[in-house]
Amino acid sequence: MKGIMWHYLVVAIICGVAIVGSAEDPYRFFTWNITYGDISPLGVPQQGILINGQFPGPDIYSVTNDNIIINVFNNLPEPFLLSWNGIQQRKNSFEDGVFGTTCPIPPGKNFTYKMQMKDQIGTFYYFPSLAFHKAAGGFGGFRILSRPGIPVPFPEPAGDFTVLIGDWYKTNHKVLQSILDKGKMLMFSDGILINGRGSNDSRFTVEPGKTYRLRISNVGLRDSLNFRIQGHSMKLVEVEGTHTVQTTITSLDVHVGQSYSVLVTADQPPQDYYIAVSTRFSTKLLTTTAVLHYTNSAKPVSGPPPPGPTDLSFSLNQARSIRTNLTASGPRPNPQGSYHYGEINVKST
Repeated sequence: MKGIMWHYLVVAIICGVAIVGSAEDPYRFFTWNITYGDISPLGVPQQGILINGQFPGPDIYSVTNDNIIINVFNNLPEPFLLSWNGIQQRKNSFEDGVFGTTCPIPPGKNFTYKMQMKDQIGTFYYFPSLAFHKAAGGFGGFRILSRPGIPVPFPEPAGDFTVLIGDWYKTNHKVLQSILDKGKMLMFSDGILINGRGSNDSRFTVEPGKTYRLRISNVGLRDSLNFRIQGHSMKLVEVEGTHTVQTTITSLDVHVGQSYSVLVTADQPPQDYYIAVSTRFSTKLLTTTAVLHYTNSAKPVSGPPPPGPTDLSFSLNQARSIRTNLTASGPRPNPQGSYHYGEINVKST
């Protein structure tokens, strides 16, 4: 009798282990309706692309290895596609949303994107990749958090903000597309947006003494932009899914398509401070602002926004200074403390 009991116990344990081992990673489901709608990001009414009525579109929150299922309904009168900037499409390039690998979604139809965030972390964004729709909106933030138990090389911040910056045109996107189709360059943009809003329309609220993560992506069309915060330094910690050697900076050049994570500590006197974004490498300087608001602020923003760099060498030196943090865990643990790159003695080549 005892032998039979032990037999069943062993079988139960093996089955339990098999079930746990074969359990799928979590699924996150989204349903998006793509429509045209009226927007006025620069104070002038124009036609924009909305996702579930939002401009910019909703943020995607996920964790390493999550399965992301997004059912996109195209309610535009023309084909539509979404692309996922920086997301690795492993063995499923047809989900990338670029014409040639993915068929456009016809008007009145839907397509379900199925993607796994396999072994990925970091800061990314999505955008329309067809018919210059990006100039009308349809973009949003995409973040992949580390799994519980996987160490991150900095304390958990008190808050985590998406900051989408980009140049913007008041001209309809179809007119802009026709300019490019004729082989001409776009004219200079009309302004800069921060999270789809013009100057001082975006506000980020912080508590004194606490540290926050800002996920900054340049979702614009042509202009490199410089990002800075009045009276505050920033610590660069991640670039598009890779933890970096942490460096303290006062401003950051973000080129079109790039995404960075910085840590900012609310360690200044309690008041409101400018967040300034301005164009780089252009004959005309455009600047827009948002507000970093302390919860116990005793004073609104005042004076001119902080100036940004004007020389090319600043951007080159910044790019050269960014290094991968080889002692940090990525999507997987790094128990050795280092990936040991550069420590292998090469005897012959």
